[in-house]
Amino acid sequence: MMKVAISIPDRVFRAAERISKRMRISRSQLYARAVEAYVKTQAGDDITEQLNDVYSRHSSSIEPSLEAASLEVLRREKWDESR
Repeated sequence: MMKVAISIPDRVFRAAERISKRMRISRSQLYARAVEAYVKTQAGDDITEQLNDVYSRHSSSIEPSLEAASLEVLRREKWDESR
């Protein structure tokens, strides 16, 4: 377990104190849970950035022959128009 010292605004500290007392957990537990939740939300951003990077380097266009074949399959498909 790592110990750290942080500086936070007084109003945030007071709010955290109220929440930790209401939840009956220590400040350390509250801060650890809050940081963990924040880290999880940021992990999704990292994945999005990585995917954006991959897709920005590769074309998303379809080869003309594959596109033509796909369109032909769709043209021949019988569509249920009752939906």
